[in-house]
Amino acid sequence: MSDGVRDFLRQALGRSPRDGAERQYGAIPWRRSAGGVEFLLVTSRRTRRWIFPKGGRMAWLSPQATAQQEAFEEAGVEGNIAEHPAGLYRSTKRRESGDIEIEVEMFPLEVTVELEDWPEKRQRTRQWVGADEACAMISEPELLPMIRAVAAA
Repeated sequence: MSDGVRDFLRQALGRSPRDGAERQYGAIPWRRSAGGVEFLLVTSRRTRRWIFPKGGRMAWLSPQATAQQEAFEEAGVEGNIAEHPAGLYRSTKRRESGDIEIEVEMFPLEVTVELEDWPEKRQRTRQWVGADEACAMISEPELLPMIRAVAAA
């Protein structure tokens, strides 16, 4: 198999051609309030850490649409997704089969609809917080500049 075909397949399967890390896509849900910009955090299912919604690419969706779908499933929100990512970060995802490296592209999502019921409602908690509180609560330090950039925009 040629390197070009191998790189294409890695991209199609959500793999970064650089080092094999799994590529994921996430949303940074935000809204404007009287107090300024707020961010919606959700808890992870297993460890209950505060995170932004994210997940592996769905083959039939663009990266932006994948991020929107994850925000719907994990946080019960819909809205306007940015065309370009706010940035990306790397992390280790713990799986029963072993730890894997992930690289996550994060897209700001201006929330316009907050649903009362959503697919993962019984598995997660969600909470709106200001930028400073989001920076203190979020578990991935590489997200802090993205939070600050969205808050300043």
